[in-house]
Formats: sequence, C-alpha cells, structure tokens
Amino acid sequence: MLLISLKELEHREYHAHAHNLLRECLKVYGIAYSEDTPINKNDMGKPSLAEYPHIHFNLSHAKGISACIVSGSECGIDCEQVRKCSQGVMRRAFTESERALVESLPEDQHDLMFTRLWTLKESYVKAIGIGVSYPLNTVGFSFGGSSIISTKKDCSFRQYLIQGGRYVVSVCRLNKPQE
Repeated sequence: MLLISLKELEHREYHAHAHNLLRECLKVYGIAYSEDTPINKNDMGKPSLAEYPHIHFNLSHAKGISACIVSGSECGIDCEQVRKCSQGVMRRAFTESERALVESLPEDQHDLMFTRLWTLKESYVKAIGIGVSYPLNTVGFSFGGSSIISTKKDCSFRQYLIQGGRYVVSVCRLNKPQE
C-alpha cells in the first residue's frame, strides 16, 4: 500500500506526518500502530515492526510532501521536490550512462531527470536497508517508455511524477523476501 500526502507543514512536523501515513496504511493490515508499537532496527537503522516481521514499511518526506509504503517484501521509498541538478552528486553517485542521459536532455529538463534518478537510487538503498553508504554509482537506471530499467534485477521500481513533475516519488520493492 502506498500513501502520498502533499501538505505544507513546518519542517519539524513532516516526520510525525509520515508516521500518521504509516498508521493509516497499517490499519488495512489490522495493525494498530502507535508510538508504543515495538520497533526493531537493523545495523544501519532501518526500522521494522517487531511483532510483524512479514510486514515491511518505509517512509520519506521532503518540503511539501510525505510518503509511506507498506509491503509484504522489503521496500524503500523516496520523495523529493524537484531539485537543482548537482554536477558533484552526478560525478559521485551516477553512472556514466545516467550522466549522459541527463546531459542529453534540453537544459530545462536536467533538474527533473536528476531528481528522478536520485530518488530511484534512494529508494533502492532504503529497500536494502543500507542507506547512502552504499556506492550509488553501482546501481544504474534508464527509461524505456513508461518502464524503469535497472541494473539491479532483483527489484521492481515505480515512479510517480506529481503536480506536473513538481514532485517525484520513487518506490523500490525487492522481488524476493529477505531472510
């Protein structure tokens, strides 16, 4: 289940709002989620429900947007307002073909494509539970029509462009449940 909320909040309120989305998603599974719900964390800090190891979730928030995914397999989500294309980030985190993709577009499309690729990478590292310590330039993405093509074959990806591409939400699900 995926919930996305567009709502302008004070910076400190986005975290709580994302947890409210999680609470709503977990109701579908018959789980009453609160601040007292037992949570486990892996070595890198990825949370999971201690009493429901078969239910996986991930949260994300940025200025103006919050998102939550709940799934039967490991998952990750990242949401961002389209941000300025950073050459430094592209050098460090993008593959050569991703950099070429961004640079092949008209300049007014660089920021959107940069954000699309970045959120896909973030959703992947959040799904595998490692975070940005993962060498992001070792996972690559491209697009074939409406399909997302990834160098990681054990995952499926979805992406949502919201408000005419003002926001990007990317979701990754691992195709095989993790042990």
